[in-house]
This record gives sequence, structure tokens and C-alpha cells, in this order.
Amino acid sequence: MWTEEHRRIYRREGAGYPSDLRDAEWARLAPLIPEALPGGRPRKPDMRAAINAILYLLRTGCPWRHLPRDSFPPHSTVYNIFRKFQREGVWEAIWAELHTALRERTGREASPSAAVLDSQSVKSAEKGAVTTARWVMTPASGSRAAKSTLWSTVKGCRCGASSTRPKSRIATGPA
Repeated sequence: MWTEEHRRIYRREGAGYPSDLRDAEWARLAPLIPEALPGGRPRKPDMRAAINAILYLLRTGCPWRHLPRDSFPPHSTVYNIFRKFQREGVWEAIWAELHTALRERTGREASPSAAVLDSQSVKSAEKGAVTTARWVMTPASGSRAAKSTLWSTVKGCRCGASSTRPKSRIATGPA
């Protein structure tokens, strides 16, 4: 049940946006943000403002270029920080830390001791990777029909973007 104390804690008042991190939330996330690399230029953007910008984008669903300029770093800077964190696994580390803390706060062990698999999950796993159909142009070989061929490719595969043809026309799973 919501009490006045809960409402006071979760009320987002003051300047900024409703998606902005509160001081306690930032204190929890700040140690998980990697420091700037030594030897390079000092980090200019405020990381808290950049994280707030990313949270604003996630909450509103607006395009990167529509990021408000009043309290956030430039959209290109925010995008580069987001992608760098993706490549370096920072988002996974933040998720794991928050997930572990939530489990401990609710009186559970830090990591789950059991998992549940239903029959639908097992059936999906048996069939292999999700495939998508993609039309790609092939080198001319004989008829006009041979120029445009439907290849079934594994989702995320960039086979059609390169100049080499896939080894198989039927995706059998990750290579």
C-alpha cells in the first residue's frame, strides 16, 4: 500500500525531467560508470547528464536528434556514450548489479538457484535461430530469374551486405 512516505520518495519534483536520476540513484550507478581512459583528453560531458539523456530517450522514445538541448549534452555525444557502454558491457554490469541488489533486498539469494523451462521454451530452442527472408541480388548466371534469389539468412547475419554468397541457402543456426 502506498503511504505518504512512499509518495515523497518516488515523487519527481523540481527542475529537470521525470526520467532524471535522483541523488540516491546516481550514487548507486556512479561507481559502475567507467573512468575516462588515461592519456587522452579529459572527459568533458557530465556523465550524470548523459545517463539522464539516455533515460529520457528510453522513456519518451524520441529520436536522438530531438534530444532537448537545455540540460543534456549534444545528441552525438550521448549516442557515442550509449554505444561505447554497449560495446564494453557497461549496461550488462549495471543490470546485473541492480538485479542482484533487488534480489538481496527482497530476501532472496543474489543469484537464482533454480530455473523453470516450459515445453514452449524447449520447442523454440530445438528449432534453432530465428530466420528472416531477405532478397539479395546474385551475379547474373543464365536467366533473369537467377538474378534475384530469396535466401533465408540467420537474423543479424550480414551475408547479404557483403559481396560473398552464404554457404547455404537454409540457415541451420549460428555459425
